[in-house]
Amino acid sequence: MSQAVHKNRTLIAAIGDEDTVTGLLLAGIGDVDAHQRANFVVVDSKTTQEQIEEAFTSFTKRKDVAIVLINQHIADDIRGILDEYSAAFPTVLEIPSKDHPYDPTKDSVLKRVQLLFGD
Repeated sequence: MSQAVHKNRTLIAAIGDEDTVTGLLLAGIGDVDAHQRANFVVVDSKTTQEQIEEAFTSFTKRKDVAIVLINQHIADDIRGILDEYSAAFPTVLEIPSKDHPYDPTKDSVLKRVQLLFGD
């Protein structure tokens, strides 16, 4: 696929807990486009599964997002959608949070790699 197709994908989107998203925003990933759409969502105890699914779907349909970072414990809430997602762009990466360590057995990308290599 041509590199020109993906050259406008310049943003990193984030779905995570407050500490994770705050850290990423301090690192400079924050953006709000002309339509007032932010490239991040803070998930707390009041956030519904439907809101998480909507954010994920919105980020994966945007043409300016290259990577979607999601805390693994939040990804568990929408595991069905993540397992069905197969597009190369934006790439979805599950990351640990301060309170929830990374579990490679749950990571959908790692599962696909293992399937590819026959592990």
